[in-house]
Amino acid sequence: MTDTTVKVGGVLTKTSASGYSTKDAEIGAKARFERANAEGGVNGRKIDFIGAEDDGQDAAKGDAAAKKLVQKDQVFALVPVHAPNFGGAAFLEQQGVPWFGWATGPQWCGTKTGFGYNGCLAPKQGAGSQTWWGRQMAELLGGAEGKTVYVQTSDSSGSKYGGTTISQSFTAAGFKLVGVNSGLPAAAPPPDWLPYVNKIMTSNGGKAPDVVVSVIAGTKFNVGLYSALKRAGYKGALTDATSYDAAILKDQASAQALEGVIAAPMFEPFESTAPEIARFKQDVEKVAPGAVPTQHMAIGYWAADIFLDMLGKAGKDLTREKFLAVGNGDYLYENAGFGRIQYPKDHTEPNGCGALVKLEKGAFQVAKSMKCFDNVPLK
Repeated sequence: MTDTTVKVGGVLTKTSASGYSTKDAEIGAKARFERANAEGGVNGRKIDFIGAEDDGQDAAKGDAAAKKLVQKDQVFALVPVHAPNFGGAAFLEQQGVPWFGWATGPQWCGTKTGFGYNGCLAPKQGAGSQTWWGRQMAELLGGAEGKTVYVQTSDSSGSKYGGTTISQSFTAAGFKLVGVNSGLPAAAPPPDWLPYVNKIMTSNGGKAPDVVVSVIAGTKFNVGLYSALKRAGYKGALTDATSYDAAILKDQASAQALEGVIAAPMFEPFESTAPEIARFKQDVEKVAPGAVPTQHMAIGYWAADIFLDMLGKAGKDLTREKFLAVGNGDYLYENAGFGRIQYPKDHTEPNGCGALVKLEKGAFQVAKSMKCFDNVPLK
């Protein structure tokens, strides 16, 4: 940090053995920082964004990347951090270095330096847990009274944990939970979906449930599950957190399988008419002409946006200690793009905000715009 610049860099999973990549988060963060610089910077300082390191979805590489950014590149903060297996959390906490991104894992939660753009998504028992997904679905379906829900996860620890929090989100909204199945192998889709489909189709006292929630990472899994359910005659609502992806529409079989599915992004959808989304698209177009908006792009953008707001509130007389004191001292920021964030509360619980998008006739439509709901203690 100098009198005229603040240096930041990120850590992403740009490459991985599975093909999973969050590289677009770099475009999103750069887009937001470029606009801030074009507007004159923050308290007289421009953002010197040096780009993002690749952790290859390896915790040790993430730790090394964080150390390089802090010790060699001497960044003020890490923005964006978007890596499911990020291994640099303990080092950053020990050094008092702020980091911003998507707090999908427990390494973000309970820190004083890690700021998830939508809070901590892995709350411990007794801490606040989200109800927004269930409540948004209830509003979309005309109420939850008398309606049933079935939750399908894989046998991975993250998927099973999500099954717990998301089941509670739907029961808090008034749905009756008729089943949670975590027996699906996480390594690859099963050769035969029939055993899973039969359980679902008879879970509601021998009948099908009104809603099936998939807490499974991977389009191939969801395409297989939804196709099998439709073949079995399922007519209820299908919902998941991952099917809001423009790449899906390029494959006809995938688009057909996901037709009618309701995805649940934790940001305002790109199809929204909200001015914040129009500005997001304009900012991205300036740094990456022709780029199609993605979830990872939005996460990088909103993580950078929160960092900039916190930086502004920290004032011109800037130190890391003062910055963290602002972030952890009754900090509140609201934006229609992602909802709201409150710290220190959201170091231990999610921000409670989300939207719904439905795939209809091969195109995504906003089903429910971004809305925030109160959390309930995780049982």
